[in-house]
Amino acid sequence: MSRPIDLARQHGLSTQAIRNYEEAGILPPSERTPSGYRTYTDLHARALSTFLALIPAHGHQTATLIMQAVNNGTVDNALAIIDDSHDLLRKDRQTLAAVENALRDLTPPPESKVASVGALAHQLKVRPATLRKWERAGVLVPRRDPKTKYRVYTAADVRDAQLAHQLRRGGYLLNQIADVLDQVRSAGGVEPLQATLDDWHGRLTSRGRAMLAAAAELHGYLDHRRKSR
Repeated sequence: MSRPIDLARQHGLSTQAIRNYEEAGILPPSERTPSGYRTYTDLHARALSTFLALIPAHGHQTATLIMQAVNNGTVDNALAIIDDSHDLLRKDRQTLAAVENALRDLTPPPESKVASVGALAHQLKVRPATLRKWERAGVLVPRRDPKTKYRVYTAADVRDAQLAHQLRRGGYLLNQIADVLDQVRSAGGVEPLQATLDDWHGRLTSRGRAMLAAAAELHGYLDHRRKSR
């Protein structure tokens, strides 16, 4: 048996955090002394270690749902939540691959050339209305000719339109594409974005490895629960 402060100190947490975790269902219910103080067992310590391992793998909210399901005895629900989280990681990897492929295939025209909405639409084989829709979504940000007020697409705008077109064909939503292009524009072009892509790769790898570690912790916790019944 241990006190809340003992469990908290093992992980650099506050005693209030331990109480909050128990109230949230992240930890199983504690036993109480005759005077009403909480006492925790090795089962609670394993539950806390499991939860803390699940956070970098699946995020705080999903980790909470997993632990609540396990502690409620609905292990199948916990495993279904984990399946969804793994599927999300797989989709994130596919998105990254699509972005890298699209960037690699870009063929922007010389910087001196500009295109009208009609010319760009013809080049991409889309309707001008499609380009205007992309503009409203923040995917494209063409300037206006000060005299004619018509949209003018520079080489960078054409690059963005090509990237957007390829990602749309890959099934990505306009808001997702707008986020990617914001990164391209803030990075100053495609080449400086490589550092962002490398970081993206690193974060996905870290999540994948964290999922492996969390799975081992969860397996141990489930086994401990089974033996303690």
